[in-house]
Amino acid sequence: MEEGTSKSPSYLKGTVATGSSGYVSGVDDGDADPFQWDTREDCQVRQILDRIADKWSLLVIALLDRRRLRFTELRREIDGISQRMLTVTLRQLERDGLVLRTVHPVVPPRVEYELTPLGGTLHHTIQALVTWTEEHQGEIAAARTAYDAREAAGADGTEGTDGTGGVAGAG
Repeated sequence: MEEGTSKSPSYLKGTVATGSSGYVSGVDDGDADPFQWDTREDCQVRQILDRIADKWSLLVIALLDRRRLRFTELRREIDGISQRMLTVTLRQLERDGLVLRTVHPVVPPRVEYELTPLGGTLHHTIQALVTWTEEHQGEIAAARTAYDAREAAGADGTEGTDGTGGVAGAG
């Protein structure tokens, strides 16, 4: 970090950063503050975001929308998740009050999972993210293809990036 640079995100309030696309970020419009939470690792907001934004938690929350599922049903529905990872994810979501675990007193024990009312409110937010992703997946795929082509051209020495997002040698 350069001398004199503040480590506090609040120091950047009102800073405007404009990229080559003309996109303006970090604009203080009085309502949106991109630094509304502390970015330190021990910040509770960051910890919660880390938890709910991981791929397994998102899938579990999406699958439990308005229904109860048993552990084996969840595992069958989530391709690639291990038994241990599903167990850890469910425990963390239960601890955070997002998932309710119900053990039925039968032999063998039957355990079901469902969203709590709090988890249900989170599902609405996740659904908005999924909708955005579905609407823009073509644009993202095109951007990835263009990026990969630029990187491949750079690998053979004809063109490359300078590590800051600009083209090497330009400007």
